[in-house]
Amino acid sequence: MRSITSIKTSLSAGSYDMMLKSLYCRPAEMLGPYRDRIVRALDGFMKEFDASEDTEVSVYSAPGRTEIGGNHTDHQRGKVLTGSVDLDAIACAAPNGSNEVHIYSEGYGLTTVDISNLEPVKEEENTTKAIIRGTLAAISSRGYEVKGFDAYVTSDVPGGSGLSSSACFEVLIGVTVNGLFCANSIPLAEIAKIGQYAENVYFGKPSGLLDQMGCALGGIVAIDFQDKENPQYHAVDFDFASAGYALCIIDTGADHADLTGDYAAVPAEMKSVAQAFGKEVLCEVDEAEFYGSIAKLRKQLGDRAVMRAIHYFTDCHRVEQQVEALEKREFDKFLKLVSSSGHSSYMYLQNVATYRDPADQPVALSLAMAGYYLAGRGARRVHGGGFAGTIQAFVPLDMVEEFRKGMDSVLGEGACRVTYIRPVGGCTLID
Repeated sequence: MRSITSIKTSLSAGSYDMMLKSLYCRPAEMLGPYRDRIVRALDGFMKEFDASEDTEVSVYSAPGRTEIGGNHTDHQRGKVLTGSVDLDAIACAAPNGSNEVHIYSEGYGLTTVDISNLEPVKEEENTTKAIIRGTLAAISSRGYEVKGFDAYVTSDVPGGSGLSSSACFEVLIGVTVNGLFCANSIPLAEIAKIGQYAENVYFGKPSGLLDQMGCALGGIVAIDFQDKENPQYHAVDFDFASAGYALCIIDTGADHADLTGDYAAVPAEMKSVAQAFGKEVLCEVDEAEFYGSIAKLRKQLGDRAVMRAIHYFTDCHRVEQQVEALEKREFDKFLKLVSSSGHSSYMYLQNVATYRDPADQPVALSLAMAGYYLAGRGARRVHGGGFAGTIQAFVPLDMVEEFRKGMDSVLGEGACRVTYIRPVGGCTLID
């Protein structure tokens, strides 16, 4: 830990520039806003927690993530391809010597959790307090020490963006506790599991592990969730810019509010297919046996559940093919697989609209307009949970500016973000 004064001095002198360049994928001459952001967090910590320039703190970071392949496959213990991005949440934190955790989130205010009671609280479901309490509980249950601390958090991962702002926050709390009290002894993959537990059990959202793993591990990562307790993963070394493409995330302007039922129906219907074979999730079902039983399944479960299972099997295969294409530098093949995944999500998974209001289909319209502005080049697909939020597009570098202007003209200024794959996951930024 270092005093706030010394951190500010080192920032001004450029002492942290190498780390900042790695995290934010920017050259030194563009790091000013990122240094200023850390200073703002330090000043916010002093203000909210009545600290001084001599107070010793540490600074932690957790990135958002983009889902590159495998849409709604993780909760069935399938295969995914994910990548951390250059948007993140940071926490300026220090122990406070009490039994309380105080987290001030910029733009949202203060949340306090008493660590003497880490049991789930029903009334806290769908709240920030639930995520904090659940993360602390999961760390404590694994035998690690949890103590009181203060943290000032600021994030540029937009909520409801498909970049996993909630998982980013969970991982941030995990790496903060890990750094403050556990000597960074908790593996990042374990921190991901801790975050998922908090989201599933305390927050009340039945998510898979993709989001948390993407935020925790860093870089492009292929993950196979078949082994529930020990997911297999490996890094995929690839730079999209070197292939002549930018990765764009486009905010459709649709809100995730009141969509929990739509999200929950996807894993529920997939699991209903698995249960028809006496299994828990689809990764345990023999694919050939599934296809041989469709006539029976559709009568038993309905067509949508069957189609969602079809999407699961085909998208897991596509992940394998995407990884192979990237590792062999066959980018045109990769783009075709991205498009194929998008078509499958649209047609079979059916997570581009809720159809509650047929006139309101911002995700579908955004996909159509992205196709129009790409003019037969690149690829686009629904991104993340779907139904609302964002879409993803791989855009040739020579088209990026016109593509961005076109999408912004339809969806609003700033809707299209050009993102970069961050090579570092959850980490201690300054200690």
